[in-house]
Amino acid sequence: MWDFQVGRALGMMLKTLPFIVFRLVVYFGVALAYVLMTGVGAGVGWGVGGMGDEGFRAASTFWGGVVGFGIVGAVMYALREYLLYLVKAGHIAVLVELIDGQSLPQGRGQIDHASSVVKERFGQASLLFGIDQLIKGVLRTITGLARGIFGLVPIPGARQFIRLIEAFLKIAVGFIDEVILAYCIRTGSTNAWASSRDALVLYGQNAKPMLKNAAWLALIVYGLSFVVFLVMLAPAAAVAYLIPGGWSATGVVVALLFAWSVKVAVLEPFAITCMMQAYFKVIEGQAPDAEWESKLDGMSSKFRKLKEKAVGGQPQGDAHPASE
Repeated sequence: MWDFQVGRALGMMLKTLPFIVFRLVVYFGVALAYVLMTGVGAGVGWGVGGMGDEGFRAASTFWGGVVGFGIVGAVMYALREYLLYLVKAGHIAVLVELIDGQSLPQGRGQIDHASSVVKERFGQASLLFGIDQLIKGVLRTITGLARGIFGLVPIPGARQFIRLIEAFLKIAVGFIDEVILAYCIRTGSTNAWASSRDALVLYGQNAKPMLKNAAWLALIVYGLSFVVFLVMLAPAAAVAYLIPGGWSATGVVVALLFAWSVKVAVLEPFAITCMMQAYFKVIEGQAPDAEWESKLDGMSSKFRKLKEKAVGGQPQGDAHPASE
């Protein structure tokens, strides 16, 4: 049915508990920042609304909350490189070592060790982010091949079916870019561009089993995320009650934020651990296929950009990819 072992993945999660706690602190902190800034913005709006009638106060409270939420969103956008570098890539680094049977430091030492591994493989955060953006672009191209296959199937309501498949594949492929980064770390390559290129070719030539595994994990992760959302609704409603002039949607938004934090802190690393198992199992003994490399070269400007970077080694500048 799938190419990963759930029990083994959970065991690896327990062995990297310091990172799970670190992720929980980071992402719950982010969710809390959203809630607090939304509340502060709503409070300011509520105060300003005192200069008008009830309709004006309700509108100013709402827009104050939106502004507070937007400020945190802008800060998170600015910090996205460092979250990838310090949190996600670091966790991947220690999970790779567990897959290879290596022992890990305990406590805070595990996080420090992971940071040194990531720095050794990728250098600056901007370089890792640039590689990750190129990887995502190539993955979208590979996923497009799967959509094209469905488009050739003569079935009633094909267009609606293809749209559904496309939406689902986008969710499923969201777990795979970090697996490509895991390959870069596992190979010990000093040229992250070249190892990313090879990892993507290997993924492309095994796209069918990898998409199957990703689809199962998408169902598991988003199903559990929905359960977490339902559990969070009651405490979220209590938080919404404390926000001045709170509107009915606030509780749902707060519940979504905390469900998101559980998803990215716990459920996503579980899915990535499973995908790493599947990927390394599927590609075992294989070499990158020149035919597949040529196919990706012809279809994706991101892949061509990756190849150009690979030839140049691992430059520290110009890490951000050009647009597709």
